[in-house]
Amino acid sequence: MGKETSKADVGATKRPNRLIHEKSPYLRQHAYNPVDWYPWGPEAFEKARQEDKPIFLSVGYSSCHWCHVMERESFDDPAVADLLNRFFVPVKVDREERPDVDQIYMQAVIAMTGTGGWPLNVFLTPDLKPFFGGTYFPPDDRWGRPGFRQVLEAVARAWRERRSEVERSAEGLTQALQAAARRWRPSEPPPEDVPDRLVRQLERTFDPQRGGFGTAPKFPPHAQLRFLLRYASRTDSQVARTMAETTLTAMAYGGIYDQLGGGFHRYSVDADWLIPHFEKMLYDNAQLAIVYAEAAAATGNPLYGRIAVETLDYLLRDMRSPEGAFYSAEDADSDGQEGAFYVWTWDEVLALLGPERGPGFAEQYGVTPEGNFEHGASVLHIDRPFHEVADRYGVPLARWLDEMDQARRVLRAAREARPRPLRDEKILTDWNGLALSAFALGGFYLRRSDYVEVAERLADWLWATMWDDASSGLFHRFMEGERTVPGFLADYVDLAQGFLDLYEVAGRPQDLDRAVRLMDTAVERFWDASGGGFFDADPQSADLIAPVKEAFDGATPAGNSVALGCLYRLFEITGLERYRAYAETTVQTFAPALREYPAGLAYMTMAWDFALQKPVQVVFVGTPEELAVARAERQGRWSPYRVFAWRIAEAPTTYPALTDKTRLQNRLTIYVCRDFTCQLPVHDLDGLKG
Repeated sequence: MGKETSKADVGATKRPNRLIHEKSPYLRQHAYNPVDWYPWGPEAFEKARQEDKPIFLSVGYSSCHWCHVMERESFDDPAVADLLNRFFVPVKVDREERPDVDQIYMQAVIAMTGTGGWPLNVFLTPDLKPFFGGTYFPPDDRWGRPGFRQVLEAVARAWRERRSEVERSAEGLTQALQAAARRWRPSEPPPEDVPDRLVRQLERTFDPQRGGFGTAPKFPPHAQLRFLLRYASRTDSQVARTMAETTLTAMAYGGIYDQLGGGFHRYSVDADWLIPHFEKMLYDNAQLAIVYAEAAAATGNPLYGRIAVETLDYLLRDMRSPEGAFYSAEDADSDGQEGAFYVWTWDEVLALLGPERGPGFAEQYGVTPEGNFEHGASVLHIDRPFHEVADRYGVPLARWLDEMDQARRVLRAAREARPRPLRDEKILTDWNGLALSAFALGGFYLRRSDYVEVAERLADWLWATMWDDASSGLFHRFMEGERTVPGFLADYVDLAQGFLDLYEVAGRPQDLDRAVRLMDTAVERFWDASGGGFFDADPQSADLIAPVKEAFDGATPAGNSVALGCLYRLFEITGLERYRAYAETTVQTFAPALREYPAGLAYMTMAWDFALQKPVQVVFVGTPEELAVARAERQGRWSPYRVFAWRIAEAPTTYPALTDKTRLQNRLTIYVCRDFTCQLPVHDLDGLKG
């Protein structure tokens, strides 16, 4: 393994600030800035009130390239630090630790400027109300952006000379943020053609040559792809199938996919999926592993199965903690340069592979003497179909594929000697919930029992560590033996979804019980009794100026969308009526958005589509040995509109849908039901198609 690049050595020459005591790798990256940083919390707020200074809030995350750039250019500059320390109370926030803080002030900056992103830089009154902000500021006027020093001086002057105007602006913006979460109210249910509308909306922005939706930059459309695979299987829509498969293939062949080590980078800066922003995020790779595993089962295309395996293996190799959980991210930069760990020059490839294999590999993976990236380097991608290059070199395809695999192994081994990107070793509950789903579903669809075992270990560790029986609640973040930050809605519902996925795959009763406990607690803590749906964070939090309630998916699915899917599935599996009631109110709350812009709520549309089809309920009752055989026989089957429940014969259960299901004739007994009306029980899987 190569050495990780870090800022650990600067402590010998600089005095640390308060962030040295934080666990977050992102905050620690700023611990030796001359800026007098505070973490988000009462100490900073009290200082701002006592000294009557505005707060300068800067939000980012450890693998954010432009966050690193702004740190080097501005936060490490003593002159900039002097301005910040004299006129403001500087506060740093890791958006991955406090997504609620990030979400509120991101909405504020988007309202002020029309755009958002990271680093997020916002100026607040001492009572936390925003009045000015932006994203990346260069040190001096550049690219049409104001220089950061000039911004600091102008804001400080406005605070001194136009205070009442600043405070009026802050108050108006805060009221708008508070109203935004209250705009959702239950109405009529969404129309039943929402899934059809989503397909039509996606078709309008689909790129038929290169896959994906819209133009550059292109982000992996996780939720849209999962929905399209389901829709195509249900309706036999060639349009949906083409959009899904074109995009999946293009991403797998592109530079956004790590052709040597597996796993996906954050996004592509171009429309061709060629040049990525090189950071790797757990949430992207967990969601994409699910998509490719499902696509392998739905289409039979071995390419998709290979990508799923390589992505899950990347997580196991490079992102797994000793406890069996998964770290958050790997940086885009190493050795001071973006992408340096991943890119190759023509000379490097020829030196490693020799004059016989080198040119063929270079042609297959798009390496040229002039390069396609910075400094003459190339991002590896599959430039031409394997059979075309094999024919050109007069090599049988099977042998060519083997040679390419050998060459990839040589380059990957050489790459391991390079300085590695910094790895953010925070363990986040919500993202690990997505990883739990990835290994459970990946194990099922790829027929890999070892992946299911990974999921079982992860599930047990998360429950033992991140769930607190004393408070009946989850923690959001674990690092260096410390769990902290009360859980958000996403922690509860992403983990509940992971437990449900594992339950349907592995049949462990404790996983169903855990999902029930999590959703009941989510309702208790986040349900909006007056407005419907769920708040994303505790609406009573003292350090939030507005409640947060989101329906639109981002890089991760919206908490309300995952909650809706969990509620529908829990109702179908357990028969507990309360889950259907909460689901119906939730989908009615967001019905206007589903009706008008389902493309922004693809995950919620997928849940609504599931409910509309009245999914088939399949209950297996038998001895542990009989149930294990049935699960093994089911592996790899694509069945998106069914739920599966498992009951050990004679074992007690409190779930209404399972209480009357018994083992008959001393054999495995299978009940196939719809809307809790069951056919005659059967004793084998022959009648279960899909």
